[in-house]
Formats: sequence, C-alpha cells, structure tokens
Amino acid sequence: MEKSRREVLEEYLAASPNDSFVRYGLAQEYLQQGEAAKAVEQFQELLRLNSSYAAAYYHLGQTLEKLGRLEQAREIYGQGIELTGQMGDLHARSELQAALDLL
Repeated sequence: MEKSRREVLEEYLAASPNDSFVRYGLAQEYLQQGEAAKAVEQFQELLRLNSSYAAAYYHLGQTLEKLGRLEQAREIYGQGIELTGQMGDLHARSELQAALDLL
C-alpha cells in the first residue's frame, strides 16, 4: 500500500525535525485535511525553530482566523509585519498588513 503525502511528510519530519520546509509542508497538509489545530501546532513550532520563515506568519494567522482566534491572529500578523519589514521583504510585509487590515 502506498503511503499518503501526510505519512511521508511525518516520516521526513521525524528524521529531520528542524527542517523548516518539511514542517511547513506538513502544516499545509493538515490544513488540506481539515485539521487546523494540528496545522497551528506545526506553524508555531516552525516559527519557534526558524522565526524568519515569513510565509509561516501569514498561514498561521489565516489558520488562527479560521479557528476564531482573532486576537492571536492579529499578534502573529504583527510579528510577521515587523520581521518582514526588518528583512526588507516588502511583498510579504504588504500581504501580512492586508490580512491584518481585514480583521
């Protein structure tokens, strides 16, 4: 029997728990499967391990919004805006600001 994408990502992550790309992919897979709470856990751990992974701020904020955790989403967007501003990533910063403005 062939392994699912989720199973493969979970195996990769078990072998390399600090791999930001794999953790991000697993969080996205959880989202696609309707497991937002698990996705939040993965995004939070990703940011704990690699606070400069800009895309995680946006997707964590979006996931928190879906869960009705709006104040936490605002906080995450704010952190992402600050980080991307420091990094000079104006595109990511503008996406985060737009998401925050919609709340």
